[in-house]
Amino acid sequence: MTRAFVTGINGQDGSYLAERLLDEGVEVHALAHTADEPSAFVPTAVVVHHGDLTDVEGTRALVRDLAPDEVYNLAAVSSVARSWEAPDQTAAVNGLGAVGLLESARQVQEATGRTVRFVQASSAEIFGSPTVSPQDEDTPIRPVNPYGAAKAYAHLMVDVHRSRGLHAVSAILYNHESPRRPTSFVTRKITSTVAAIARGTADRLVLGNLDARRDWGWAPDYVDAVVRAARADHPRDYVVATGRSHSVRDFVAAAFLAAGVDDWEHLVSSDPALVRPVDATDLAGDATRARTDLGWEPTVGFTDLVARMVESDLQTVSAH
Repeated sequence: MTRAFVTGINGQDGSYLAERLLDEGVEVHALAHTADEPSAFVPTAVVVHHGDLTDVEGTRALVRDLAPDEVYNLAAVSSVARSWEAPDQTAAVNGLGAVGLLESARQVQEATGRTVRFVQASSAEIFGSPTVSPQDEDTPIRPVNPYGAAKAYAHLMVDVHRSRGLHAVSAILYNHESPRRPTSFVTRKITSTVAAIARGTADRLVLGNLDARRDWGWAPDYVDAVVRAARADHPRDYVVATGRSHSVRDFVAAAFLAAGVDDWEHLVSSDPALVRPVDATDLAGDATRARTDLGWEPTVGFTDLVARMVESDLQTVSAH
């Protein structure tokens, strides 16, 4: 039986990945932060180990003991806004923690003599404010925030470990959403607030930069790409994206449309205090390599994605 080790199990991607692997008959072990209980979305069949990715030696001992066939590193300080507040913690988790896990996987491979497949969840933020659009795997890495810089270090170290014989892949994930996103993310903040406005329990949506553009996809689609990348015959880096960008304003408009609210402009305002110090302005990915090598295609479009999130939040508001 294949054994997988997943970090970041409490995030949206971690829960979708665990469900996918369990459905395939994979034995799933996961690392959850010592202070955190498994989220409601984590399947009970997952064997949860408590620890801290920044405790490199403790995590290494666990990985060596489990000797997994596949390692998926999804753990991260996942908010760009949070990375500005805690750049040192972001560097420790997103950068050094990832590299420690890479080396742990390599040691397992060396000790067992069998292939260990490693996927690093990278990010479009490694490209910063690129001069070309869409971006692909050869786009220069020029992060503009602490989150992107830490992810860039881990991304580059994937290639270093690949040169040492590890089946290591960096999945450069563009923004991907679902109803499992926490409300601290702008997408869920939008859909949950719009749902509350539609149900009469909120009266205003306050955001930062409405003109920032992102390439938004459906989280389960991106998890599918991650698994395909892990199991590819040859380890390569892959951009995972839809290829189309939309502004935050577009997301807001789609959310109000899904909630049945036509006249919404006066319900939305921008607060300069919510604008990030430096923000990538337009990110859109070219996933040609993933389509060609992995046979991967996104299955859920932008409007449908937003509608699914709004519908889930409408149901939550109604339940309360």
